Amino acid sequence: MAWKAIDRITRADDDGDEPVLSEAVREKIRAFIPRYPQKRAALLPALHIVQDSLGYISHRAMRDIAELLEIPPAQVLDTVTFYSHFWTRPRGRRMVVACRSLSCHLTGAEEVIEAVRRHLGIDEHGTTPDGAFSFATEECLGACERGPCLLINERLHGPVRPEDVPRLLDDPDSDRLDVPRSGLYDGVRPSVDAPEART
Repeated sequence: MAWKAIDRITRADDDGDEPVLSEAVREKIRAFIPRYPQKRAALLPALHIVQDSLGYISHRAMRDIAELLEIPPAQVLDTVTFYSHFWTRPRGRRMVVACRSLSCHLTGAEEVIEAVRRHLGIDEHGTTPDGAFSFATEECLGACERGPCLLINERLHGPVRPEDVPRLLDDPDSDRLDVPRSGLYDGVRPSVDAPEART
């Protein structure tokens, strides 16, 4: 297996001159900084915030994050490319993630993954031409008892059989959460000293 080399000299096509992070996104990131002993420790939350806001993390966004956290852009790039969760190009409106852990593999994950590929007409890390879906696999989705499982945006499905795939992907509500979404990256949590946090 050969590792893909990262060109750190040539400027990337998506690394424009103008910042891409809105002031609202910058404020969300700044809200995390006091939680850590050093600014650089807020990098992972910052990446989640940016991807949630923009849909992916462009090279210009990486540079904006680096400036905000006062770290070299290369450190941001290293982190983005280390984790398969982060995307450096636009992804579909609905992100389909298949678990490829041993538990899911033993219960039929390969057949489910092939059914997703066939139904969407794309391979892993691909996006449908209409921008509706992107597809990836992860080492573990943390739901071994429900394997094989699929994550559609933030909603977990499992156990999933290959014949379930078309119904799940065609259902416009299959990514809708049954519980309120966490406010972790959507806003600032109240301080533990705030009156509303004690009630």
